[in-house]
Amino acid sequence: MAAILAIDDEPAILDMIQNILGKDGHLVTGLTKPDDLDLKKVNSFDLILLDIMMPGVDGFTLCKELRSLVDCPIIFLTAKSEENSLVNGLALGADDYICKPFGVMELRARISAHLRRERREHFARLSFENASFNISAKQLSVKNRTVPLTKGEYEICEFLARNQGQVFSKEQIFEKVFGFDSDSNDNTIATHVKNIRTKLQNFQYAPIKTVWGIGYKWEE
Repeated sequence: MAAILAIDDEPAILDMIQNILGKDGHLVTGLTKPDDLDLKKVNSFDLILLDIMMPGVDGFTLCKELRSLVDCPIIFLTAKSEENSLVNGLALGADDYICKPFGVMELRARISAHLRRERREHFARLSFENASFNISAKQLSVKNRTVPLTKGEYEICEFLARNQGQVFSKEQIFEKVFGFDSDSNDNTIATHVKNIRTKLQNFQYAPIKTVWGIGYKWEE
């Protein structure tokens, strides 16, 4: 059982989420107004579902504030699929997004996948000539400087680095890292990789190579 926070200004959406996830044994707290959220209690949640388009405080602003307070997965609920919106949201620390309208099976599977990933235990280090991974701390360092990656970005880097030289499609990366395959995986992975590359450019480090027509690989 997980404690899940869902924030959406549509009561019908919240009711559906609570009914679906409640049947899996999860305890879902639903809020229609971001202003009703007690930030002192957000650490008690194992996962957060967050609508983007809300009156008052929008999802992007709230995500940025939440990410500074919690380490749990944050998943956007959005009807918007424009690349700029996804880049913005994932760069602020969100792990994934689910497009409305979504199906029962997709919601359940996606939530389960993120919770499994969150509960995995990692140990030891993974080192390269110019970079190293602190697996337990989920940190990537380049020339002894920590790269400010989000959780999703870090997981993608670690997966590719563990399989250095091997090419993976966007679908394979999504399934291996997030544990679930869906129609949104192409945009999710492409956006994460774009954000990762932007951050690594500040360290003069470009290990993620594109193999056109196939996918990505990690190569120093």
